[in-house]
Amino acid sequence: MSRTSTERPVRDELRDTVREFLARRAPMGEIRRRIATEQPYDPDVWALMSDQLGLTGLAIPDEYGGAGASWQELAVVVEELGRALLPSPYLAGVVLAGTAISCSDDEVCKKELLPRIAAGQLTAALAVLEDDGRWNAPIGLRAVPNGDGYLLDGHKSFVLDGHLADVLIVAARTARGASLFVVDGAGPGLIRTPLTTLDRTRPQARLEFAGVPARIISTEGGAGPVLARTFDLASIAAAADALGGAQRCLEMSIGYANERIAFGRPIGAFQAIKHKLADLLLEVEFARAAVERAALAAAQDTDEVPLLAGLAAAHCSQTYALVATENIHIHGGVGFTWEHDAQLYFKRAKSSQVLFGDAAVHRERVAAHLLDEPADAAG
Repeated sequence: MSRTSTERPVRDELRDTVREFLARRAPMGEIRRRIATEQPYDPDVWALMSDQLGLTGLAIPDEYGGAGASWQELAVVVEELGRALLPSPYLAGVVLAGTAISCSDDEVCKKELLPRIAAGQLTAALAVLEDDGRWNAPIGLRAVPNGDGYLLDGHKSFVLDGHLADVLIVAARTARGASLFVVDGAGPGLIRTPLTTLDRTRPQARLEFAGVPARIISTEGGAGPVLARTFDLASIAAAADALGGAQRCLEMSIGYANERIAFGRPIGAFQAIKHKLADLLLEVEFARAAVERAALAAAQDTDEVPLLAGLAAAHCSQTYALVATENIHIHGGVGFTWEHDAQLYFKRAKSSQVLFGDAAVHRERVAAHLLDEPADAAG
């Protein structure tokens, strides 16, 4: 559905509401405390995000208990979460798993899981990647029929919130090809091991499956188009997350340049810093334009989504890494210390560069789209 310019203030109000909420309920000091524990996200904050703000059901269709908003609104929320570095099940559950379920044609699964995800009552994770970390790699996890269901054998890696989610949406291979399955996060035969990662605000896990019971989503061999669509939309979300982090790094740089005195004046008064900040501002604005255009295409469900998602993901991940690095440089020695927040954004930026593939992967998908070649995720 097309969105008009009159709806812009609605998204601005949404942005202000989310930003104010995060500043009040999830300050950086609290985030630092949480990521040092085994439960990096705050259940109370998550409940408020769901019950009071309705963020968990924002983009889920209203027939499944959501608000039915578009990807333009969802991109705003993800951007603000990225700006605050909030550890939460939002990306893993609402964006990744929720999108995969929504893109399937399994009405039973949608009616069973989406309302609970929308209400914040169920956390979910999408398990696609294996040891090479590539979305378009052949799937090694096997699924064999067992009565009315299936049994899964193999492993998944780099699963966002994989050790914390209540339910897992798992890509596995049957005799007919790549398929999606629903797995209980506490099911028998499943071992979930947290991974040591650079970015502690975004936990990941390795999942070992040894005869784990699973229920298929839709039909055997039908996961390819669903995962391709999910990958495109997840790439837009990753770009929005990177945009939020880059914007915050730019704000930190400008603030420090205006308050740090050297040779009797703020360092922001020196031409070298002025030029650096101006260049960073341009990069962030280019990133914002890319995210907004890709989110609009997703909201309108146009054929340009794969192209614009790839462009946004490639540019925004590189922009985030650049701005996060320069933020440390502008802060000087203090920027390298554990006590300063600049290092947390730098780590998020570096991890974001490979979250759904690096810039080269996204550019390959852009090229494939322009050449009208198939580029299925998870073969």
